Amino acid sequence: MRAGPSPEEIRRHNLGTLLRHVHLGGPASRAVLADRMGLNRSTIMALTAELTGAGLVREELPKDTGRAGRPSLVVRPESDRVYVLAFDVGVDRLIAARVGLGGTVLDRREMVRPREGFELADVVGVLAGFARQMVRKTQSDTVCVGAGAAFCGMVRRSDGMVRFGPNIGWVDEAFGTELSRRLGLGLPVSVDNDANLGALAEHERGAGVGCDNLIYLHGDVGIGGGIIVGGRLLGGEGGYGGEVGHMVVKPVGGLACGCGSHGCLEAEVGERALLAAAERSPELIGREAVRSVVDAADRGDIAARDALHQVGDWLGIGVANLVNIFNPGLVIFGGTLREIYLGSAAQVRSRMATNVLAVSRERVRLRTPALGDDATLVGAAELAFSEVLTNPLEVLARATA
Repeated sequence: MRAGPSPEEIRRHNLGTLLRHVHLGGPASRAVLADRMGLNRSTIMALTAELTGAGLVREELPKDTGRAGRPSLVVRPESDRVYVLAFDVGVDRLIAARVGLGGTVLDRREMVRPREGFELADVVGVLAGFARQMVRKTQSDTVCVGAGAAFCGMVRRSDGMVRFGPNIGWVDEAFGTELSRRLGLGLPVSVDNDANLGALAEHERGAGVGCDNLIYLHGDVGIGGGIIVGGRLLGGEGGYGGEVGHMVVKPVGGLACGCGSHGCLEAEVGERALLAAAERSPELIGREAVRSVVDAADRGDIAARDALHQVGDWLGIGVANLVNIFNPGLVIFGGTLREIYLGSAAQVRSRMATNVLAVSRERVRLRTPALGDDATLVGAAELAFSEVLTNPLEVLARATA
């Protein structure tokens, strides 16, 4: 039999749990933290003292309690001092941000880029350049405790290798390793698929807070999915689970997909399918082009409206399949799928009513992301924070050595 956790393991766990509470939930009094964690106030006081001494949190008197007696000190994350670097690589945009403990975006850079010539050295060079600009602006006592990146492709989590990026032409590119080298901070860069990180962000900070079974669908040029089951991200055997965009929904006569198959959800619902069905010029691409079709449909444009209905029907079939398989409590439509869903909700719900088992659709809700277009970037930041929230003092000591 395995021995129970040692006092040191319990202490480390409690430090991480307390830090996670103020990171995700915001400032909280000692009394509230004691109640949430099921610990007595003297233990909470000892834990906050350690975290305060390390510079991870600070304690302050509440501004106005409205109660008699000695008020409980409020514990706040040191957002300005402790931060991570977060990156988001989409097909036509690159984003970098410096995000403080507690989830505060302290600085941000973004570049729209052409879709052709997507070379590893160029992408890494832009992101590392953005990071250096942001780091140079920080105070001398700040500390970077991690780096994370969301990527529009299939990623091997262990080393940040992009195994397959069908919409940018990447196969087995060492993105995480190369970005870490170019940053020169002595930190590994944790990388995951953008839809996975969108799911993580919405689960921890957005529309999915309190829902432990959800599906986040992300539209860019392609379509990805992040699936939370029992409060945990579904990874699969190799970490490539959730590629719902390559679920075949139209096996006969389906459109060609970048993965080499035909009739994938991505091919029938993605940006190219919508713009072609709406008879838009091939030169019109990107999120604004998708939004313009939805806006035109609202104004009565027949071609745009028919295109949205067609794409919405295929989207509904895809969602119906996912609901039948995973029985989620929530489906979130992010990226360009936000606009597509809002413009075709009737078709999606019709398919849900027709094709989803009655018991599975009883409680499922369909929503757009509370974090908007930043869901994947926020997810990258949370990925970067994950280690310091597990072992705060050790990670901070390593980062400041």
